[in-house]
Amino acid sequence: MTIQTVSTNKSYGGVQGVYRHASQATGTDMVFSVYVPPHADGAKLPVVWYLSGLTCTHANVTEKGEFRKACAELGLIFVAPDTSPRGPDVPGDPNNAYDFGLGAGFYVDATQEPFARNYRMWSYVTAELPKLVAENFPVDARRQSVMGHSMGGHGALTVALRNPHRYRAASAFAPIVAPSQVPWGIKALTGYLGPNKDNWRGHDTVALIEDGAKFSGFLVDVGDADNFLKEQLKPELLQAACTKASIPLTLRRQAGYDHSYYFISTFMGDHLNWHAERLKG
Repeated sequence: MTIQTVSTNKSYGGVQGVYRHASQATGTDMVFSVYVPPHADGAKLPVVWYLSGLTCTHANVTEKGEFRKACAELGLIFVAPDTSPRGPDVPGDPNNAYDFGLGAGFYVDATQEPFARNYRMWSYVTAELPKLVAENFPVDARRQSVMGHSMGGHGALTVALRNPHRYRAASAFAPIVAPSQVPWGIKALTGYLGPNKDNWRGHDTVALIEDGAKFSGFLVDVGDADNFLKEQLKPELLQAACTKASIPLTLRRQAGYDHSYYFISTFMGDHLNWHAERLKG
């Protein structure tokens, strides 16, 4: 698979790039960003995958996440894909709502029409893009971790739980931990996967844990001034599920912080250091 370079910029001694390629999974062109820190020739580096939230593209975290300094110091490659397929022929929400369709792929492979042809974000972020990145960047595939924000936090936690031997660490900022139980998730999972809730459980962190999925542990930050905390995020459900399943969870409630990238960028360094500790060796 070939990629087209959209832009590259030097940052903290490394290279921040933006790239485009034709995706077989989505049937569209897809754009993603990769930061490669300074490194010795021939070195293979651990990689952190970052999954973004509703309405976002690769650009939100790339421009506002403030991850490059820490990644340069820790020797981490940082990859940020888009959140959905895009293009003039890609269907979106019929009412042009922000929480379904374009920018809101929810990291699932849709089975319902008209979305099944293009909305295959699970296959894209777990199979196609990792292969493409491994072919074009100095990635050590044995040392991978995943993180995300909001809808992307949902994606990161479910990806980790379903692939526990691939990822050494998983963390999230303000994740949607139980999409089967909250408005954003119910709308998305119904639209993409249909009304049978049994088909949703593989894309619901709390349900996966209830059904026996395991992981080595999670780091989760939420802001107590987040407007979505009580209705959409419900971190207490994750805490209860992890406690019952004996999955280590560090859940931090950050006073005064909201849902924005001001919150994410403040604690990004904490998360990357946490990931780096688990990616050593």
